[in-house]
Amino acid sequence: MNSPTRRRVTEDKSWVLAPLLELPHVIHAAVISGDGFIEGASPGLTRDCAEGVAAMMSALQGAGRAVTAAFAGKDDTRLRQTVIESDEGFVFAIPAGENTCLAVFCGPEVNMGVVAHHMQIQVTTLGSKVMNSPARDLGTPA
Repeated sequence: MNSPTRRRVTEDKSWVLAPLLELPHVIHAAVISGDGFIEGASPGLTRDCAEGVAAMMSALQGAGRAVTAAFAGKDDTRLRQTVIESDEGFVFAIPAGENTCLAVFCGPEVNMGVVAHHMQIQVTTLGSKVMNSPARDLGTPA
């Protein structure tokens, strides 16, 4: 008998977003798993929107790696940053650990360098906290 596939239980990582949301012109932020699940979101982002952002960002990150690998002729290409500019503002995404990314949505008048710098700080903070946390007992598989 096959047991249903279980998604690992993850700690809500919304706490890492608070300093970013205090920056001028930052509207929303999210921590997203590589498989398109939301691991933390800003308070004003509805669940439906957060889940949509997570799914699309996962696809976008995969497409970014693929197109970069094709241009570079290297299969082991890693993304450092993805930036989208629109009439509504900017979306920044950076890797935030193993199979995770941090995404931030900002208004058009944002200081891009300040946001990118603070995102790196929060990724470092997230990595330190996760690495120093005791392993979670996920129980035994059914």
